[in-house]
Amino acid sequence: MNNWLPLNPRLQKLRSRLLNDPYYRLQSGEEIAIAAQLGIRIDANQATVDDWLRLPGLSIHQARSLVELSRVGVKFYCIEDIAAALSIPAQRLEPLKLILDFSYYDDEALSNPTQININTATVENLGKIPFIDASLAEAIVQNRSSTGHYRNLIDFQQRLNISGDAIAQLMYYLRF
Repeated sequence: MNNWLPLNPRLQKLRSRLLNDPYYRLQSGEEIAIAAQLGIRIDANQATVDDWLRLPGLSIHQARSLVELSRVGVKFYCIEDIAAALSIPAQRLEPLKLILDFSYYDDEALSNPTQININTATVENLGKIPFIDASLAEAIVQNRSSTGHYRNLIDFQQRLNISGDAIAQLMYYLRF
């Protein structure tokens, strides 16, 4: 199978796009197979919305739902778990098996001691992060409680009006 990739210009272009565009949305089973052959994998238990959207047939709402389920502690062990979470037949997701990994992580392995999940951290946890004082920790939790989870670093920075220099220091300690 490796022999035909360099010979076919269309497949060569696709190969290049898959390797260079992390947001390319796969269109078919053939593209999934090529992506898997190139070593592109998506960890179902660590996938972002962008990761899920790479897969054909998944909507933005389904991607967000899967990420939110992971965020609250749901573990996906197989394609049937993903299908059940989305209330769709498992056969529809069968082609995705080539690219999906179902790695198991215990809670200790998921909690990087140098990073804190900004969307679940308490004021006390936030106070352990360098550059976050008690008043900022309280503001982070209060804003999250009133406005909802922080989507990403930019959302966090804008909602709390944190300087670029401070974000440059904090970004190494935060997970979303």
